[in-house]
Amino acid sequence: MSAGLPVFDTTINETNGWLKALQEEAICDRRQAYAAMRAVLHALRDRLSPGGAMRLAAQLPLLLRGVFVEGWRPDDTPVRTHTAEEFVERVAAALPPKFDLDPLTVTRATLRVLWREMNGGAIEKARGEVPDDIRMLWPDAFLAA
Repeated sequence: MSAGLPVFDTTINETNGWLKALQEEAICDRRQAYAAMRAVLHALRDRLSPGGAMRLAAQLPLLLRGVFVEGWRPDDTPVRTHTAEEFVERVAAALPPKFDLDPLTVTRATLRVLWREMNGGAIEKARGEVPDDIRMLWPDAFLAA
């Protein structure tokens, strides 16, 4: 089924590709992949400066960009989470009730997908903007890529 506008068809296809990649990475279903993507994007967005968040948003497919900014209050950011544990707790709090996957696992899986799907500059700058402890959530194998 086509949305009737190429820009919408493209963003739906791109978003589906990112979610499929996360499904494979996290071994989860489509709903879980969307919930994880949304929760991690929001936690990351809220930890970044408004400028950093917008640089990252610019690299997302249009549909995910909308998810990224949904409910955002730029004046309240960045949220000063300093540890990976605090970051994952924010992700866990944004996941739906009875979400049966480990929040740390889906956080790492989502960051791996973002790293692979985005042009290095925006996600690399976002990684550089968070404290060292949170940077450890990015797997070493993808840091060298």
